[in-house]
Amino acid sequence: MSNSATQMLVKATADSLRQHSPFDRMEPEALRFLAERAKLGYFAKDTRILTPESGPPKTFYIIQRGKVGASQVGEVNVTEYSSLTLGVGECFPIGAVTAQRASTNLYAALEDTFCYQLDADDFFALMRMSQVFNLFCTQYIASLLNQSRKQLQVQFAQRAAEQQTLNTSLANLLKRPPVTVTAAATLRQVLENMAEEHLGSMVVVDEQSKPIGIFTQSDLLKRVVLPGVSLESPITAVMTAHPHTLHLGATAYDAALAMAMHGIRHVLGVDGDGKLQGVISERDLFTLQRVGLRQIRQSIEKAPDMATLKQASEDVAQLAMNMLAQGVGAEQLTQFISALNDTLTRRIIELALVRHDLYGIEWAWLSFGSEGREEQTFCTDQDNGIIYVCPDTMDREQLQLRLLEFARDVNDDLDACGFPRCKGNIMASNPEWCLTLEEWQERFFDWIRKPHPVALLNATIFFDFRPLYGKGYLADRLRLALFNLTQINPSFLRMMAANALQVVPPLGKIRDFVTDLEPDYPGTIDLKKYGARLFIDVARIYSLAAAVHNTNTVQRLRQTANKLGQGQDDVSAVVEAFNYIQLLRLRHQHLETDGGRPGDNRIDPDKLNELDRRILKEAFRQARKLQLRLKLDYQL
Repeated sequence: MSNSATQMLVKATADSLRQHSPFDRMEPEALRFLAERAKLGYFAKDTRILTPESGPPKTFYIIQRGKVGASQVGEVNVTEYSSLTLGVGECFPIGAVTAQRASTNLYAALEDTFCYQLDADDFFALMRMSQVFNLFCTQYIASLLNQSRKQLQVQFAQRAAEQQTLNTSLANLLKRPPVTVTAAATLRQVLENMAEEHLGSMVVVDEQSKPIGIFTQSDLLKRVVLPGVSLESPITAVMTAHPHTLHLGATAYDAALAMAMHGIRHVLGVDGDGKLQGVISERDLFTLQRVGLRQIRQSIEKAPDMATLKQASEDVAQLAMNMLAQGVGAEQLTQFISALNDTLTRRIIELALVRHDLYGIEWAWLSFGSEGREEQTFCTDQDNGIIYVCPDTMDREQLQLRLLEFARDVNDDLDACGFPRCKGNIMASNPEWCLTLEEWQERFFDWIRKPHPVALLNATIFFDFRPLYGKGYLADRLRLALFNLTQINPSFLRMMAANALQVVPPLGKIRDFVTDLEPDYPGTIDLKKYGARLFIDVARIYSLAAAVHNTNTVQRLRQTANKLGQGQDDVSAVVEAFNYIQLLRLRHQHLETDGGRPGDNRIDPDKLNELDRRILKEAFRQARKLQLRLKLDYQL
């Protein structure tokens, strides 16, 4: 065929494809690549184009003319349809060719049909070349994730049957227009309005109806009655300034998390301009849960003894399981568990302080590991330490002994509340992890200067630190020191990258998964070690390189993407993959503990339904892509 004829054929193919999504938005170079490599094939009516028996598909199809029927094969439905009809411009089999597995559908021509055919190698090249096409395929996987969540909700339907969902938007929770006052109002006017309107709170707004403060019934005793404040005083003298606001598009979960993290009872819903639209109270959220948020938090904050805290710990677990049954995502759920567990830990510390005199000492309680990353699941042990300042007037050894005795009681109480002692003794009661600021800095310096295997292991644990109680500025100073050390020792990050690449995604070349990773647990995969860790390690390295202060893995991935110029579409796919693995861990732990067994992170992929197997394989593929990027960035 002459060159001019070839060019005409390529142009005709591109024009035909351009009439359909996503090709109408595809980059010109990528569309030309597709048009040059796509071959037009003919399939007579009733012809089987692709079957599960064909094995991993070597071809990606785009219907140019005609219709193709897709019918599920086997007893397990992996999508919400049993059969459907694909028309002109539609593609198949997206999931199978992306994951390089056999299709679960049988595709047959319903009438005489023409399809553009693209070799699998060219398909992957096109994904790398075109962000539009890559996103199109990624969104397809995202739709599978939604279906998996629906399956999860069905699985726990009996437990969640009487509950509404925490995914309800704040706009749907607002029951009445807001009643407000301006800054010029007196305390007497506010109280009269509250009594007349039967309100438990009053929002103070500015001239643009933007909230500047809030006054609640609980403020009345401690801010008005006991101090003897005059009722003619301006409301601004006793209100809480800068109240917590959320956009109306946020969910009830977001409001619940804000209340749990900040110890507040009201969240203000605002529109896009920041204008007040309504008030969401704990009472509004209380109706969404069998276990009340207010009851849990109040029982923790006011707990007089360990017996009350033990019950609160069980309530936290119950509430988290209810949220899991409602379909709340893994990122939100792990943050929620961590936020309530933070509150529990702080109360345990407060009760211990009654028995230990630490007055005048500058110190902070640090959390490490999953708690430090705000990624706690149902089954988590302790990882904590203490950072402190030793004045010249004090004996360092005596001061450390006082802190260790205090930490021992806290570790004991945490263990009693369901947080087992760390098997590696990474706890504040261990003198190794109860150190002054200077000692912590020196410890970090030694690990970075001499990155031997133990030092690299320690870095993966201790560099995810977060202050839970005490002088938070000590942790801030330690983090700045850490960033300075890593910036002047770039070889350390390269060593961390090499260490992270030693664990690879358990993807098989013949079977879908490699399951002989742990000889003592044949046929299983540890989703913490061979799943979540793959994402956590890479996110930690990039956060150190970009000096990102956040310790949460998802936030690290998102924030480093902005600083390091990484594509948002790629990051979104990675985040979805990580969150799915976390969700699978939570679901497995729930089923294990609900059945009276000790929870763990080991799943048998052969016992997963076909949909979850497909998504898990895609999640591991995203981990492999993330590791490949790390390998290229650090030239390993």
